[in-house]
Amino acid sequence: MGKIIAFANQKGGVGKTTSAVNIAASLGVLGYKVLMIDLDPQGNATSGVGVIKKSLKLTAFDLLTTDASVQDVMIKTKFDNLSIIPTNTTLARAEYELADVENGEFVIKNKLAPVVDGFDYIIIDCPPSLGMLTVNAMTAANGVVIPMQCEFFALEGLSQLMFTISRIKSHYNKELNVTGILITMYNNRLILSAQVLSELRKHYADKLFETTVSRNVKLSEAPSFGLPVYYHEKRSKGAVEYLNIAKELAERI
Repeated sequence: MGKIIAFANQKGGVGKTTSAVNIAASLGVLGYKVLMIDLDPQGNATSGVGVIKKSLKLTAFDLLTTDASVQDVMIKTKFDNLSIIPTNTTLARAEYELADVENGEFVIKNKLAPVVDGFDYIIIDCPPSLGMLTVNAMTAANGVVIPMQCEFFALEGLSQLMFTISRIKSHYNKELNVTGILITMYNNRLILSAQVLSELRKHYADKLFETTVSRNVKLSEAPSFGLPVYYHEKRSKGAVEYLNIAKELAERI
């Protein structure tokens, strides 16, 4: 049975979408069949795999609010074993529409049920908020990956996110667990980074991914070419790190 992993953090700019795109692509490189769902209305995961948002006929919005199926909306990317359910800014309207739907928290779970066994992994890139889209993703998911920077405000946000995950687990999805906390934009020369990482190890040692994601020029460049970093420069530090994280994710699950 395929595993559904939500990438979530209500704080923006933490490398959430970058991590979702590159881990999804890396899992594909490793030979796993992967579906990525772009649930962030900004649509950066969509453009990050080279899909032109203006050309889309159907998006995640249609999946959530109409009778459209996963097969109707899904696009096969040019990357190994990777398909995507794309999005654009219309998805922002789904927050309000889902709130008025009976059992609206279960829409994604129900839509994915017929196809989940056709994939090894389904990666969901959540919006940087804790609204209905994120609740939908977590209600469907087996696990949550939390990308975060090494800064003290991120620690405060992590506590709030853990509480939200706990609430969703108790109300909607008893199988939901934190798959891992992923440190992004790490700089080992900064004392602050070391202090925050040390604090995380005290409280979440069993959840931290062993590999951290460093600041990397090739990793920052790749989205402007519509490429995961492995396909932009496979020998770059970012590509190697995300490939190692994908391997660790597969081992954890």
